[in-house]
Amino acid sequence: MGSFSLWHWVSVLLIVLLIFGTKKLRNMGGDLGGAVKNFKDAMNEEKNKGSAPTELPRQDNIAGHTVEGEVKNRQQS
Repeated sequence: MGSFSLWHWVSVLLIVLLIFGTKKLRNMGGDLGGAVKNFKDAMNEEKNKGSAPTELPRQDNIAGHTVEGEVKNRQQS
């Protein structure tokens, strides 16, 4: 009962082929392969997008520019 014999797997394969047919199985395999490929591409794209952080401007570049909200908040504190 523990493991299945070779004849068991052959009979299961024949029944599946009779039910679905080879064309439908081929289409399902192609769809599954395409889905896996798209998933891998999306994961690689997300890794590449997350690994390059955007750079913020340095304090030297924004010197001389004052934002009123910051000035008011500093004066009220």
